[in-house]
Amino acid sequence: MSANNQFALEEQQRNSWITQIESLKAWLPGTTGEIVFEYSIPRMGKRIDCVIISGATVFPIEFKVGAKIYENSAINQVTDYALDLKNFHEQSHTRNIVPILICTDASDQPPVLQLYTDGLSRTVLTNGSSLHEIISIASSHSSGEYIVADEWLSSIYKPTPTIIEAAQALYRGHSVEEISRSDSGAINLSRTAKAISGIICESKQKNIKSICFLTGVPGAGKTLAGLNLANSWHNEDESEHAVFLSGNGPLVEVLREALARNEIEVARGNGEKKKKSITISKAKSFIQNIHHFRDDALENTRAPIERVVIFDEAQRAWTLKQTASFMKTKKARKDFNQSEPEFLISVMDRHLDWATIICLIGGGQEINTGEAGLREWFASLKRSFPNWDIHISCKLVDYEYTQGMKLYDGISSDRVRIHDDLHLSVSLRSFRSEKIAAFVKAILDCESDRAKSLYAEIHNSYPIFITRDISCAKSWLRSKARGTERYGLLASSGAIRLKPFAINVKNSIDPINWFLNP
Repeated sequence: MSANNQFALEEQQRNSWITQIESLKAWLPGTTGEIVFEYSIPRMGKRIDCVIISGATVFPIEFKVGAKIYENSAINQVTDYALDLKNFHEQSHTRNIVPILICTDASDQPPVLQLYTDGLSRTVLTNGSSLHEIISIASSHSSGEYIVADEWLSSIYKPTPTIIEAAQALYRGHSVEEISRSDSGAINLSRTAKAISGIICESKQKNIKSICFLTGVPGAGKTLAGLNLANSWHNEDESEHAVFLSGNGPLVEVLREALARNEIEVARGNGEKKKKSITISKAKSFIQNIHHFRDDALENTRAPIERVVIFDEAQRAWTLKQTASFMKTKKARKDFNQSEPEFLISVMDRHLDWATIICLIGGGQEINTGEAGLREWFASLKRSFPNWDIHISCKLVDYEYTQGMKLYDGISSDRVRIHDDLHLSVSLRSFRSEKIAAFVKAILDCESDRAKSLYAEIHNSYPIFITRDISCAKSWLRSKARGTERYGLLASSGAIRLKPFAINVKNSIDPINWFLNP
């Protein structure tokens, strides 16, 4: 970095960099280590002003040149950087990380180091004059081998984006590899995407109809895989479209709004203006409520514009009884005789040549009355759609999916193909412990010995406590939140007894405001 930087930089930014470099030269004589300027945080899409690697400790540093006070927003900013390194940067998992906020025109603060149990420090405040002392103090509290800077820089980065962040990134044209963890999880997702794309291409080339059943461990990214496929095949050809369908109404609302806001923000950054109504309309063609898709298909008998449809949580589609009851009471259709899976397949069967359905399956997650599970999908295929090819995950024989039933008995074997790559085996969500899903499964299966054994392996990195004191629970949550980390409570929709604690589970919540607004 130099005064004649080849990139077009704003004068203020260039001067800020020069000030940082000159200041560090003055503050760090006698300090050993390496300095990395403008270190990119892949998941956050931001850069740390500089990172100092000294001994066995990592120091992410945020400069506020000319700042006279230590603002909370700046403290949270550098704390978030440190958390991101601790949680997602492999070489930083076991290292002490000391975030530092430098406000050059503020009064200096006593260099106090407060380490949490995971080796992350509270953000240290300084005007820069005590930087050498801070690094010395922190280094004296660190143990382990010294960090090799080149190894640290080339370390695997394993980001875990929220589903909102992931949808926005995919919508902007990023690949699934760019937004998911750079390890087996990303490989798993890529292989699955390739396998399903191959099935879609084969269906298109041979003018056949196909249905895929994709499984995965909790947090493996089934919804991410579905969004990725919908985005990849959306408007692939002017005559072809793909859509992501979900029965989770709040999820659909939030994702649409997030995509629209993000598109407007990106346009504004490029000096363009876009109307909210147009961006919302565009997002609606990409993500839809499955019940709205169904209702539209009821109104007419034409084939839908979509050739590829992705059904999220397909095991929750309704039984014949539930569907018929709904059609009778809400749609005035007294003679409706199809389950929801059968009707949805029939809608795509209206195409005269090819179509592909992708069902995202969560094992044992039929949670409401009238949800059919997988059995009805296969019964419908056997009963009414003999011309459809069936592609299934290799795990679709496990009890958590079959509930002890043989799903495709009676279906000709030449119609059924089993794929290893239609199962997502690596959790992307639980970055602290890959074994958390196995622990939860052991509890649900009443395997107490296995649950105890697994908990012994995860309890340090994934603490679990039980209390009947809600004040105690709230206090504990507040004490653990750092930076802009959010926290909250989950309650059963039937927990009316929580009302005396100012928790009214019957209150309506605006999901868009809840998830997207500050």
